[in-house]
Amino acid sequence: PGVDLADGSCAHPTIPGRVSPLLPANHVTMAKGTGLVHTAPAHGMEDYSVASHHQLPTDCLVDEGGFFTEAAGPELQNKNVLEEGNEAVIQMLQAAGSLLKEEKYVHSYPYDWRTKKPMIIRASKQWFVNTASVKATAQDVLKKVKVIPTSAVNRMLEMLDRRTFWCISRQRCWGVP
Repeated sequence: PGVDLADGSCAHPTIPGRVSPLLPANHVTMAKGTGLVHTAPAHGMEDYSVASHHQLPTDCLVDEGGFFTEAAGPELQNKNVLEEGNEAVIQMLQAAGSLLKEEKYVHSYPYDWRTKKPMIIRASKQWFVNTASVKATAQDVLKKVKVIPTSAVNRMLEMLDRRTFWCISRQRCWGVP
């Protein structure tokens, strides 16, 4: 059982000298697979939540263009993660004798509504607020905004009130649909 591995650690498969802790996560169950899964804190909400709970760094090894950064290592740097980067990781795992099985799999990536291409979710540095005075100010300002339909204002105010952290900028270069 996965619980037998809790609090253990393993060597990172592509970054020499890096150790990765084995941690329990509520979103991983035996019903959905083996009960164990890799974690990429900078690339998904569930993984980010686990990393935050255990105070792990959320290093992002992928840049804005979808290419591995220098931090991913020289074998991967500047390779597109969905193209030649994927093949490079497979070759690295084979060379290290760490690849147990390789199989084609159609992943359920989220797709960009404009380009119809798969998107990579990645964390970026943003401002987050967690103070009552800033939240109160935001709620007051929101009440002055003309929203159509007007019923949406209450939903937005309730959502703002429930949020522990609020992101100041979504950083979408193409705007909001």
